[in-house]
Amino acid sequence: MILVLATEQEIIDTTRLIWERMKIVIEPSCALALAAVIKNKEKFVGQKIVLVITGGNVDLVSLPWLKVRKD
Repeated sequence: MILVLATEQEIIDTTRLIWERMKIVIEPSCALALAAVIKNKEKFVGQKIVLVITGGNVDLVSLPWLKVRKD
């Protein structure tokens, strides 16, 4: 078993990636699996993996990448 983590920003970035590239509306919690794989690619080299991507319960006016950052 492999345990991997992803930050909140990585999850948001992956959600946006899926929306923009795959044209699939997903919830950020669903993007966690892909975000963790992207962050830890070396752990999955040579392996077959399956990611379940589901969910579309999203408030379109509250998308995290549309919010103004206060950095």
